[in-house]
Amino acid sequence: MPYTTVGRNKMLDALGITHVSAHSADPGEAGTNEISGGSYARKSITFSAADAGALDSSNVPVLDIPAGAEVEYLGYWSAETGGVFLASSAITKETYANPGTLTVTDADLDLNLVA
Repeated sequence: MPYTTVGRNKMLDALGITHVSAHSADPGEAGTNEISGGSYARKSITFSAADAGALDSSNVPVLDIPAGAEVEYLGYWSAETGGVFLASSAITKETYANPGTLTVTDADLDLNLVA
């Protein structure tokens, strides 16, 4: 049975996502393949209240990426370190020959796209 829009909004608002991470490959169910090294650390992310079964980020986190890293996914967590891995989204793959930054300008999580 499909969930109503109100139900999807309540689920998304209850997730408790507080931080975003960068991953070199699909993080799966456990948040694996997270980037490490250099000055990399998860960054705080905030979302507007869920609307129409989707969340839209309301700030612009900037992740420090070490030289030699490839980033292909973002991960969403309940804490800056440790915590619970809650979701992921694929992004356009980027390779960093030198240290750089990844600016998360628009993170969207949409329960309407779930099969």
